[in-house]
Amino acid sequence: MKAAFDSGGGEPVSEMAIVDTFTRLIFGAQDGFSSSEELIIQALRVVDASCALDDYRDMGEYLRALGVAEMIELVTRVQANLAGTLQATATVPDSSNPRRRASR
Repeated sequence: MKAAFDSGGGEPVSEMAIVDTFTRLIFGAQDGFSSSEELIIQALRVVDASCALDDYRDMGEYLRALGVAEMIELVTRVQANLAGTLQATATVPDSSNPRRRASR
């Protein structure tokens, strides 16, 4: 995947931009995402297989259920993917997916 850049000055997507996009998903945004936010959402789908087919609402619920350490790791993985350093799609076992754990 090519490196994603903020539309303004060609800077790599920051952790704050990723967190802001995740926050919009957590609070139920369904549309109005910028091209940078869409790239972040696509990278989330690539690095976390449990989100690959989710709609925005389901992604928000998933993100809301994550712990702080899991969220930090996910932000790092998304940023790495956007920078082109993460080549393989991560797989997440059912036991580590908070939505699936809660439904058992």
